[in-house]
Amino acid sequence: MSDELWSLIEPLLPEPGPKLVAGRPRVPGRQALCGIWFVLHTGIQWEYLPQELGFGSGMTCWRRLAAWNEAGVWEKLHLVLLKKLRSAKQLDWSRAVMDSSHVRAALRGPKVGPARSTAHGRAASTTSSPTARASRSRCH
Repeated sequence: MSDELWSLIEPLLPEPGPKLVAGRPRVPGRQALCGIWFVLHTGIQWEYLPQELGFGSGMTCWRRLAAWNEAGVWEKLHLVLLKKLRSAKQLDWSRAVMDSSHVRAALRGPKVGPARSTAHGRAASTTSSPTARASRSRCH
């Protein structure tokens, strides 16, 4: 991660609370973020994050991701990056898509609850079948 990107992210991270138990020193935020990115990029399981990379344990990175998510870090980072790109005239809106199911009308139409189902009764299950239960055994 570049120093420039880290300088944008670091101020958004919440101050860590005091350590409740003695033990290993706290993994710095930059290293934990690199570990989070590594797991998300490679798709490996958190528990298999290689210790040799110096990012801390997978569980440390997972806990940090959860704490930062709860603190709204990603939404804040999104806004910071948009502002930076907008000021540098590097946003290309010609390929943008707006989905009306997620964006309120510009004229602020009336608020309504969630859409109601148009079908009566319960929906059919896609994971079960009305036929007899299958058996793993080939012998009957």
